Amino acid sequence: MRFWENEGSMLISPHYFSKKSGDVMSVYTGNCFCGSVEIEVSGEPEAMGYCHCESCRKWSAGPVNAFSLWKPESVKVTKGSEKIGHFMKTETSNRIFCTECGGHIMTEHPTWGVTDVYAATIPSLVFKPGLHVNYEDTVLPMHDGLTKFKDMPAEAGGSGVELPE
Repeated sequence: MRFWENEGSMLISPHYFSKKSGDVMSVYTGNCFCGSVEIEVSGEPEAMGYCHCESCRKWSAGPVNAFSLWKPESVKVTKGSEKIGHFMKTETSNRIFCTECGGHIMTEHPTWGVTDVYAATIPSLVFKPGLHVNYEDTVLPMHDGLTKFKDMPAEAGGSGVELPE
């Protein structure tokens, strides 16, 4: 099982019918704060949860970051690609934002092969978190019954150590 596979991360969500293949596929749309950049994600996220690391807290300007991880090929910019800025503090996180309003859109994580589209960016996605990561750094203890990893699951290169609520 991959670290993001968790019973609690499955979704029931709105679908549309693909006229080409007849397959049912979920599609979610979202945008930056001002609406200049729009994105579309298709399928279902690989995982959803909360990150408590200092970088995510500072980037999100909140005590915790609610993430939804997607395969990179499931995420596309549908409007405003010329208004996208990048900030890469580390090799593991390419943070993407709108240069017009500064709104944060997503973070590419090439090391793990996923893209974090912030849960608030895609409001039609029913957010069902399955785990907490970097919980040793938390400034907002959460008592929700979810697994709380000290850093990251072992499958993602972390210690795999779980912390109590």
